[in-house]
Amino acid sequence: MRLWKWVVAVCLLLVLGATGLFHLSRSVGFQLFGDLIAHGARNAPHIALTLDDGPTPAFTQDVLDILADRGVTATFFLTGEASERRPDLVRLIAEAGHEIGNHSYSHSRMVLKSPQFVRDELARTDRVLRSAGYDGALHFRPPYGKKLFVLPWVLSRQDRLSITWDVDGDGDPALQNDPQAIADHVIENTQNGSIILLHVMFRSRGASRDALPLIIDGLRAKGVQFVTISDLIEPD
Repeated sequence: MRLWKWVVAVCLLLVLGATGLFHLSRSVGFQLFGDLIAHGARNAPHIALTLDDGPTPAFTQDVLDILADRGVTATFFLTGEASERRPDLVRLIAEAGHEIGNHSYSHSRMVLKSPQFVRDELARTDRVLRSAGYDGALHFRPPYGKKLFVLPWVLSRQDRLSITWDVDGDGDPALQNDPQAIADHVIENTQNGSIILLHVMFRSRGASRDALPLIIDGLRAKGVQFVTISDLIEPD
């Protein structure tokens, strides 16, 4: 084979390999090491509503009020940095009966990071959440859902679950400014055992906050029950 053909072949393999690694890093249903959970059992009408990022002083209480008004228990995946600034908000979430998960300290993409960086992000956030008084399970959700080799390996060494989702409520830019469109998307795609992902903690996510009561009411009309991640994956 002529040299130029070898060069083309090698470049093609590199492109295919990089494309494969990119898709692997963003897969919400597969990882190379340890246990990943994207949904619970499909034989019971239980779902988990998960809310990522924060807490934030501007909107945490608003979100808690919506959940309380409708008697819904959710799982909040909080960042260590935000929680360290406002441990009182972490306590509010916990005292309202919600589950809290570890969403890393800095919300960095957990790809091409060292094992020590990953361990530090996990441990630092755990300490912040425990110091705020939360004593429940601390499952982990990777920021942006990103993982490749190191993060799953570290999690597996700690015998720790990676929690993703099977319904991304507000990830589509075409839906992000329309509460009814977000709600319709979630209601249509949710099934028994689903884990729903929403972002409701920032000013830019006003449509998601407005969609939250619509989602709860719409799913309740379908006969589903809202549970925490722990109750979804480890039912009594």
